[in-house]
Amino acid sequence: MNRIFCSLVAASLLFSCAPDKPKNVEEIPDQSSKSGPEAVLTDPTKGIGAVKTVTLHNPLEQDRIGRGLAIFEMKCSACHKLDETRFVGPGWKGVTQRRKPEWIMNMVTNVEVMLDKDPDAQKLLELCLTRMPNQNVSIGDARDILEFMRKNDGEK
Repeated sequence: MNRIFCSLVAASLLFSCAPDKPKNVEEIPDQSSKSGPEAVLTDPTKGIGAVKTVTLHNPLEQDRIGRGLAIFEMKCSACHKLDETRFVGPGWKGVTQRRKPEWIMNMVTNVEVMLDKDPDAQKLLELCLTRMPNQNVSIGDARDILEFMRKNDGEK
């Protein structure tokens, strides 16, 4: 027990001696030139995030639908229903007619920034009174979820 304690103390001393990150204003990157998930909102209908353009295909991509359903069942179904019923979060029915594909994917992949800065996401938060948790969904998985949403909304 004493060895473990001594090892932990030694490790914490080593890490505490690591150099600090830069604190000078000149060393902090200019926030106005961001191109990442917190980029400036240029098209409010597309949301805030890395997804700028989505190419939709007709007919729907069946392999994406299957993967999207699996992701929905694993990460989304505890809070969202496939009809218009609001459960913890809003129901998914009709979402692809109300929102652009980019907005949907940015909401899924960049939820914290969307809830903090996107006016439509903030309205949903006011309605549902619960912040959507970050499910760590990749952009590829978000595209699969979008395809499943399109099928849920009756697209073929």
